[in-house]
Amino acid sequence: MPTPFRLDRPPEMLRGLLVRRIQDVFNDRARGERPVVRSDNALYERGTVIWRVHGDVTTMMIGGVAALLLQMLHPAALAGVWDHSSFRDDMLGRLRRTARFIAVTTFGERSEAEAVIARVRRVHEHVEGLLEDGTPYAASDPELLAWVHVCETIGFLDAWIAFGRPSMPMVEQDRYFAQAGEVARALGADPVPTSRADAEALLARFRPGLAASPRSRQVARMILSPPAPSLAMAPIQAMLMQAAVDILPGWARDMHGLTPPPFSRALVRGGAFTVAQTLRWAFRHQQRPAAA
Repeated sequence: MPTPFRLDRPPEMLRGLLVRRIQDVFNDRARGERPVVRSDNALYERGTVIWRVHGDVTTMMIGGVAALLLQMLHPAALAGVWDHSSFRDDMLGRLRRTARFIAVTTFGERSEAEAVIARVRRVHEHVEGLLEDGTPYAASDPELLAWVHVCETIGFLDAWIAFGRPSMPMVEQDRYFAQAGEVARALGADPVPTSRADAEALLARFRPGLAASPRSRQVARMILSPPAPSLAMAPIQAMLMQAAVDILPGWARDMHGLTPPPFSRALVRGGAFTVAQTLRWAFRHQQRPAAA
């Protein structure tokens, strides 16, 4: 006799389908990519705050989009992407590479994490050029790396607070910045914030040099409207993009010319929270490889 359907225990087939769909977004199976296996010999101890923040699939997607939108307001960060990235032809590939770097350096074997950090440093040495006004830039510049880092950490953490743990105490937020700073320093970033207050102060310090431009708005449009994996995923993806816009600082939204969502903020936040809870349920009973 078949097991009756129970609302409190959805079929395992649904759980597996959700996990595979998300992992396929982050891993190019055709190139042999597989999810990063969580190691007891990672750069950070199992169960630490950075594991919790970086281990939540939905909030990392939302926070990653918010981080990219912030980063593109820095002329040198924008130029580096514009001149040296394949984002116009392969936005998904770029996002996958970024997600994998974060997964490996957070959850992977220490030796693998150190190797990927060294590889990224070598890549940065060859990323340089001139801004539109003729000012030279280099991806290896410590301050530019600090900008990229502070955008990422604030984006990831604010998404986690908004859709994961709204009551996250400040001591844990500070611990997250301190932990995330280890990889940033290994990449050559300077200065590197070690607390929430440090991160907010660094963001404010960069603000006078930020600018919006036709290029930054074009990149923002591409970030916010990537092809959906399927028709069924399109409305969910659109909602998560709006959630990313929602957690941006108001001044950053204004610079990008981004308007509030056509539906209520409460609906966006409620929908994103529901998606986050659903994916936590789906991944909870796996062997816990990272999505990326």
